Amino acid sequence: MNRSSMSTRTAVLATAALALSALTACASAPQGASGTASASAGGSYTWWDPYPQHDASSAWAKRVDACGRQAGVTIQRTAYDTTALTNQALLAGQEGNAPDVILLDNPAVSTLADAGMLSAMSDFGLEVNRFDKNLVAAGELDGKTYGIPIGANTLALYYNKKILDDAGVDPASIKDWASLTTAMKKVKAAGKKPITFAAIGTEEGSFQFLPWFWGAGAQLTQLDSPQAVEALTLWSSWLKDGLAPNSVISNSQNTTWEEFLTGEFAFAENGTWQINSAAGADFPTGVVQIPAKDGGVAPTPTGGEFITVPVQKDTGRYDVTKKVLECMTTPEGLVETGTTFAYYIPSTADGQQAILAKEPSLKPWVEAVRSAKGRTSDNLGTDYPKISEALWTGVQKALSGAASPADALKQAQAQAKQAVGD
Repeated sequence: MNRSSMSTRTAVLATAALALSALTACASAPQGASGTASASAGGSYTWWDPYPQHDASSAWAKRVDACGRQAGVTIQRTAYDTTALTNQALLAGQEGNAPDVILLDNPAVSTLADAGMLSAMSDFGLEVNRFDKNLVAAGELDGKTYGIPIGANTLALYYNKKILDDAGVDPASIKDWASLTTAMKKVKAAGKKPITFAAIGTEEGSFQFLPWFWGAGAQLTQLDSPQAVEALTLWSSWLKDGLAPNSVISNSQNTTWEEFLTGEFAFAENGTWQINSAAGADFPTGVVQIPAKDGGVAPTPTGGEFITVPVQKDTGRYDVTKKVLECMTTPEGLVETGTTFAYYIPSTADGQQAILAKEPSLKPWVEAVRSAKGRTSDNLGTDYPKISEALWTGVQKALSGAASPADALKQAQAQAKQAVGD
């Protein structure tokens, strides 16, 4: 990937910040900022994260403080909403006063790394091999790793057990696209609504389409491949056959979930962040993996934050930063993060085993995360937001009937190719 001048980087980052603002793998956080600090005699280290909903009295803030104390320093924590955090990180990097640690939404990692604002984990000797390779990949750029995942969330299919029982559908029978479609046809024949998902013309639409796209064997470098056309044809056929409502074209993930909670839909594609809500629904629920076209589990996109370390003029600070990061990513620490955010799946095998010991019902989600894939993986880096916009635009055209799936994706590929300059 070509490096550019700082003025060009500024323009690219500003554009990318806007594009990344819609990367909503998990439920949106309230806007605002908050700060915490813990008493210590070892100096002050700055920490930024996108969790303003967790104030100074929260378990999360106390845990950050505790890792600071363990490293012998005071943590000065500031929390922004995700969009503001990306913009603040950009500004701080330009001004040379970046914090010691930033938790970034994973697609933003390569953006800041490409601008030279982040330290590679190898720069201060932090071992990344213990983290799941498919999750760490979202923080890699040009062969270097620029962050480590504190956990991950992803997508699966929630189901309404009562509707499936009444329609004579066994969730265990859903193994591939054909068996899923057959199950949905049985639901329709029983007088119920089969499935809802989010195909809105934003990053959320791409996020929800990617399991089907990747599950067909398609790659983001070729949006109009035969495999990609198969995936979009599947979604289009569901709308044409009345298996999915036309509202999916404008559905956000939150809207989709609200539809599912009415009790009228058999299936809803949604994420780990809805586990508690599903448990409190007025009907029994369950989860099945999103199937790949010909069987097996489809790769689903990862959401979640990475701990990153901005470049510091005083490289001596990295020793303490390393201690803080190690504290945050012990197996116990990853489980604590996972349950604090109800739920993040830990990003290491040890952490996953530990959280399953506490919450066995999370097994489908652990399996989904193990097969998941970062959106910026395959060294897409800062090209991903441009490709994603072309993809969701193509999905919108096909589902609305403005173009066939093949033509919509042909146009999407041309748009992506022009945007990334290839």
